[in-house]
Amino acid sequence: MVDKSGQLRRRQGESGSHRARILQQLEQSLRKHWRLGQNMVLCWAPDPKGLLTLMVPHYFLGNLTAGDRSGDLAEKEQFVSAVIGGSCLKTHEEIFSIAQRLGVSTSFIKLDGVLGEDPDMLAAADAIISSYGISYVGSRAVLLFDIAEFSLYTPFEQASQLNSLSYSMNSAYNKLQRQGVDVNFARTTTGDGYYVWNRDQGAYPDLDMLSFLLLILIDNAVARGQASGNTVPVIRSAFHIGSHYELFQAEGVNPSVLSYIVGDVTIVLARMLESAEAGQIILGDFQANLPDREGTFGAQEFVTQAINELRELDKLRIAGQPMKEIRVLTPRQGSLENLSMVDKHGMRLEAVNLELEVELADERLRLGAR
Repeated sequence: MVDKSGQLRRRQGESGSHRARILQQLEQSLRKHWRLGQNMVLCWAPDPKGLLTLMVPHYFLGNLTAGDRSGDLAEKEQFVSAVIGGSCLKTHEEIFSIAQRLGVSTSFIKLDGVLGEDPDMLAAADAIISSYGISYVGSRAVLLFDIAEFSLYTPFEQASQLNSLSYSMNSAYNKLQRQGVDVNFARTTTGDGYYVWNRDQGAYPDLDMLSFLLLILIDNAVARGQASGNTVPVIRSAFHIGSHYELFQAEGVNPSVLSYIVGDVTIVLARMLESAEAGQIILGDFQANLPDREGTFGAQEFVTQAINELRELDKLRIAGQPMKEIRVLTPRQGSLENLSMVDKHGMRLEAVNLELEVELADERLRLGAR
């Protein structure tokens, strides 16, 4: 009697092992072309004997869009943003067209097997290749936390404050996850704080990031009330939605596993907190989509919906206490306070200030008060 199920398992195992070898060979080849971060991949396309890549020096994009802001340069920047926005997987026709437009040549990487047309295999290859390149995101919610007077504390106090803020993020994540809201967040340190963003994109992830911010601030406020010494930080925080580039930093002979972001959204966040007071909460001047609603909306509507969603979460507890109410405190009924700031470069920036009152079972918190 033939054990067909056993033969099937062996074939599946051999197929999986073969795919793993191809992906390993792909990464080894990319590492050679990458040259310790000297080059980066803009896009790629599968080939019957391997794959084609569009690999350029790390300074290529900067040189391409340098100089004055003429129409030609602006058009080039838009074109490159479209090329590296989303997946860097392209068709043969697309990659040759892109190469011709940018005035560069494609590079061929030979593999011992073909990537084929299997979506899982292509997605796995794309994930590997992406870590050797740069991507563009046109719109994403990003947070910035800045610890007030950080440089005045001892190194041990600084470490404690960063760990405390990190714990508040993890605590807020767990609270939302228990309610069925999965915030797939990533972060990079600024030294005295963090940039935080949702790896997922869209209206729901953007709104979830604002709910995430509010829970982090509530957890931080409760922790400060219970702490002794300078172990829990007083933080300035900002929320904005905008565009950015995402890339992996070179670390020795390999690209980093973790990415970092830079672009319009991070620049605006830094400018907003430049002159912010300790404890202040600032939201940017943006227009973005909200879930299940037509059109785009600003900070006022985002705050209203985020608070409504937090109110609807069943059994939400902060430090063991149920949250009874959360409300916005405004100078004018129903309207957030508009801010007009001038940064150190003399550039004007519009934003809004957010103050909240949170009522727990045993205490009342004031957030964003200046």
